[in-house]
Amino acid sequence: MVILGIDPGTATTGYGLVTEDAAGEAQLVRYGVVLTQAGTPMPLRLQAIYREIAAVIAEATPDAMAIEELFFNRNVTTALTVGQARGVVLLAAAQAGVPVYEYKPAEVKQALVGYGNASKQQMQEMVRLMLRLDDIPRPDDAADAVAIAVCHLHSARLQRLLDEDQFSGKISSTPQP
Repeated sequence: MVILGIDPGTATTGYGLVTEDAAGEAQLVRYGVVLTQAGTPMPLRLQAIYREIAAVIAEATPDAMAIEELFFNRNVTTALTVGQARGVVLLAAAQAGVPVYEYKPAEVKQALVGYGNASKQQMQEMVRLMLRLDDIPRPDDAADAVAIAVCHLHSARLQRLLDEDQFSGKISSTPQP
């Protein structure tokens, strides 16, 4: 299973491709960012994001895309522009027929660190450890995208286990005589 994680933004959109090996361990395939120039008209920035993410999808043919849900704190303008970037990324996935899964930042932190209020440094270090990397992926947007992909990989694995348990006829986890 190949997962494409996305951390959307209009200046920088991070992406990370993660897969699992035969033992079910997460493996980093690659990561990167789509950069757009400040001062460039927004339609051209969005077009660049769409074009580059569509190219990543076409090349990697992911089984699923995991994307960060819009986090709206105080800055409405930032939230709107990030929403526009999310929109073109979602369009690229839809046009390629890639299913999309959305995660709140706290859900990603909980899945990787075990604590929904973990710091960015804790998240990045956990990504490095889980994927057995020498260094933390850079820039931060790419590291966040990799974390989102790993979060979905864990979520999908759990869902598969639950589905297998359901279809095996097991009703409870109580040991049978």
